[in-house]
Amino acid sequence: MIRSFLFTPANVPRRVEKALSLPADALILDLEDSVAPSDKPPSRKQVAGALGKPRRCLLYVRVNAPATPYCYGDMVETLAPGLDGVVVPKIESAADLHAIDWLMANLERERGIAEGSLDLMPQVETAAGVQRVDRILQARSLRPYRAPWRVKRVCFGAADYANDIGLSPTLDEPELADARARIVLASRAAGMENPIDSPWFHFKESEAFARALERSRRGGFQGRCCVHPDQIAPVNAAYLPSAEELAVAERIVAAFREAESRGQAAIQVDGQMIDYPIVYRAQSLLDAFQKTKK
Repeated sequence: MIRSFLFTPANVPRRVEKALSLPADALILDLEDSVAPSDKPPSRKQVAGALGKPRRCLLYVRVNAPATPYCYGDMVETLAPGLDGVVVPKIESAADLHAIDWLMANLERERGIAEGSLDLMPQVETAAGVQRVDRILQARSLRPYRAPWRVKRVCFGAADYANDIGLSPTLDEPELADARARIVLASRAAGMENPIDSPWFHFKESEAFARALERSRRGGFQGRCCVHPDQIAPVNAAYLPSAEELAVAERIVAAFREAESRGQAAIQVDGQMIDYPIVYRAQSLLDAFQKTKK
């Protein structure tokens, strides 16, 4: 399970060098929002240069959106051995995903990369993207060609989404709750991993950030994008169950197993009624925690 994705501008070598040593689960070298148009093509070489350097994390590149004149060049000049995945912003249709996936498959084949090994993480961050998210996530079954499917999860982009529809979110972001819920629901209905949440830009609002992380995890997200190194540790910790939650889950699973051995399938634990859905959720929590320790 990937919890923390750290964005770093691809055109700032000292920041790239530092980011490669940080404990994020994944580093995203950004060619989109943090790079000025005049510097986008030259920055591709910085991505290529980072691929062979020592690092502690997975390495992704965020290319520019499919509707821009930069996307194709970004893909052709940065997809190479050593890269783990590609983040594509402003995905608005299954056709967008098909085009990117098809190009990635051909670049893998051409460059001796195992087909399907590069991850593709689309960002849903426009009105059209959120409205069509169900259709976007059904792209796998709508393809006119055969190939391994590389989309495991999607990422929500709150800032672009708010800008696109004219929202002015308050600090606790209730205005974005519906979009987040739709993305989580569509992800699970499509059989995908839980999605990745949007970056948090209010650096001085640590208490609000803690609340946002708690809401996000409880709302069904598996991790979050980071835009500052200081956000990595809080994010990595927040998307793990607490010690108390683990203890409760262990009690539920143990008590239910014992009850099943007596032919019972509805019991009480700590004053709560427990039946199969509650047990499945508790076991999933324990399983997910074990995966993070491996």
